[in-house]
Amino acid sequence: MFRKLWKKFWEPILGFSGFQWIIAAIMAAIIWFIYFTSRKQVINYKTFKKFRHRPAIFVFWHGRSLMLSPIVCLGGMKSYAIASRHKDGKMMAKLQHLFGLRAIYGSSHNGGLSVLREGVRVLRRGDHSLCISPDGPGGPSLRVQEGALYFAKMTGAPIIPVCFSARHVWMQNRWDRYLLVYPFTKIKCKVGEPIYIDSKISDNDFESKRVELENIMVKQLRELDSEFNLYVVEQDLNTSEFKRAKREGREPKLIQRYK
Repeated sequence: MFRKLWKKFWEPILGFSGFQWIIAAIMAAIIWFIYFTSRKQVINYKTFKKFRHRPAIFVFWHGRSLMLSPIVCLGGMKSYAIASRHKDGKMMAKLQHLFGLRAIYGSSHNGGLSVLREGVRVLRRGDHSLCISPDGPGGPSLRVQEGALYFAKMTGAPIIPVCFSARHVWMQNRWDRYLLVYPFTKIKCKVGEPIYIDSKISDNDFESKRVELENIMVKQLRELDSEFNLYVVEQDLNTSEFKRAKREGREPKLIQRYK
């Protein structure tokens, strides 16, 4: 009963733009504190530097966005990020704005065509990149949807997979296993090699490239998480199904760690 009343009170407040900016500013301060009190290692930083001011599509799992923001900001990246039109997405867009990222609102489920047009326009302009979570905003987790590949096919811009992990973290019990990092820890980020999609690629080869990208991104996450002995993130968790299972008290629990 209390939870329902709290939800009725809290959710409308989160819809106010001014309040979203306050929350975003607090979150940004916390992220900077974590970043500057931790040891950082970025693997293949040269690829990030090469494409930070050029048309490229940086992809990362939905649950692994938090500590990429200060790396992007300090690296001077000029980029747009795809953001959901939901109030949570709008607040995250405000947070990203504080780290220098502009927003394109929409998703594969809502406003996908307008996002594709705007993203293509940005990439063809030649001076900005795109940042995309290919399993967002609602899953299935660790599954690459086709949006990033369409951007690459239509513009010739490379897809660059990025992932991070850390030693001391809280992995949230939600569909994307969102990773929150504690201060005074070690953060490790890996930037992958560019992947290009030919504009005349066949449907079969397009699907093969999608699977290839998905496998590379999953491998990035598995290798980084195994180094820190974190829980194994599952594939195919879906936000609506996860919430329903949680209400019914049967949501999947984090039970397995790397050895």
